[in-house]
Amino acid sequence: MKNILLALVAVVLMSGCATWGGIKKDAKDGAEWTKEKINHGAEYVKEKTE
Repeated sequence: MKNILLALVAVVLMSGCATWGGIKKDAKDGAEWTKEKINHGAEYVKEKTE
């Protein structure tokens, strides 16, 4: 019983780390996407106002 509980805790901890890594990657990708869109919008406005 003790071994099963230990194995279950290990699996939960490993999946939690994988999830946290995914969240961090998604947040970074989202920030990069936002920067690209803002820069694209600024370039568009600059072209239209010149």
